[in-house]
Amino acid sequence: MESQRNISEFILLGLSYNQNIQKFCFVFFLFCYVSVLVGNLLILVSVRCSDLFYQAMYYFLSHLSFMDICYTSCVTPKLIGDLLLARKTISYDNCMLQVFALHFLGMIEILILTVMAFDRYVAICKPLHYLLIMNRTRCHLLVLAAWAGGALHSFSQFSLIIGLPFCGPSEINHYQCDIFPLLKVACPDTYIIGVLVVANSGMVTLVTFVLLFGSYVVILLSLRNLSAEGRRKALSTCGSHITVVILFFGPSIFAYLQPPTTFPEDKIFALFYTIIAPMFNPLIYTPRNTEMKKAMRSVWCQRILSEEKHN
Repeated sequence: MESQRNISEFILLGLSYNQNIQKFCFVFFLFCYVSVLVGNLLILVSVRCSDLFYQAMYYFLSHLSFMDICYTSCVTPKLIGDLLLARKTISYDNCMLQVFALHFLGMIEILILTVMAFDRYVAICKPLHYLLIMNRTRCHLLVLAAWAGGALHSFSQFSLIIGLPFCGPSEINHYQCDIFPLLKVACPDTYIIGVLVVANSGMVTLVTFVLLFGSYVVILLSLRNLSAEGRRKALSTCGSHITVVILFFGPSIFAYLQPPTTFPEDKIFALFYTIIAPMFNPLIYTPRNTEMKKAMRSVWCQRILSEEKHN
């Protein structure tokens, strides 16, 4: 690998050259990152320490919260730290690691969102068979399949750039390492590789979004057979999931389903699926979910009471 490149680090151009904007972004993204950690940890701990963990929907939600924490942690701490630096650099090895982790964790998140849509489809369209279909063994297998799919996707993407020679300039017009920005600073013609990336990441994201959209059309059509209370509860649950899907998939489709080049808007799209969507997920899933709020009160009130008794 060392013989194929003449650079040991990349320079990240970041979000803006304006110092005032960088200071504002530092405060804003620090708040966003803390919100991601606190919100998703609350969901994760509340589900794992309550009976909700044995329900398929909340079992998958706990995995989604874990993925949100891991996914945004690949990018946000580096972004926040760089906003305080005049020269933003990342080593070649760390850059390659970031590319692998982003695609690995991002694909797992996509597949978990797909599994959650399947869970809602079974719960609403086949309620009598729900416990049989969504048993604990199948839930474990679906999560394992999501991890395997993430690894397969990430290795396929990673293999496209790991052998490329980078001979400068080493400036990446982004705040993170991703495939399209890296292709811009590679020595050879990378058009074919760019097309393969679009065919892989772009089409996978688009096809998955279309399948999710189709599944929710079927679910909404089947709501006619439910009672008014059943429709209200189903719409509340599905509405939260649809909002999360749009927040994550919309920017991802625009970022990867485009000509194999980079645009200034790519940074904004990336902010949505790496920081903004993980921050809003707890706010979307929790406030209108009665069971989730009860679990949070039960778990955290018990912890506070036990600490008071211990003291």
